[in-house]
Amino acid sequence: MLKYKGYIGNNIEYDSDGKIFTGEVLGLRTVLTFQGRTPEEVENSFKESIDLYLDMCKQDGISPERPYSGKFNVRITPELHREIALQASSEQMSINEWVIEAFEKAVQ
Repeated sequence: MLKYKGYIGNNIEYDSDGKIFTGEVLGLRTVLTFQGRTPEEVENSFKESIDLYLDMCKQDGISPERPYSGKFNVRITPELHREIALQASSEQMSINEWVIEAFEKAVQ
């Protein structure tokens, strides 16, 4: 996985016919790809793709897409909502704080 300026590159595959690696930037509606024959070329192409995308957005006067906003909605049952609220309250935390802590533990 490649990271640059908050963007993530992944899904890197090798094309044996063309003898080249290709990948894409994740989390965007806009399709951004990169390629290279060596790991260094792949990484440089990834960074160049991001920089070119950001420059094009600036020239066009539009805001670039951000891969993740930090916000998302989750639908849960009322019973689970209640249990989370009670647990958070018992730990003197907001539901948001409690959920963030639970997610951080889950991904470690």
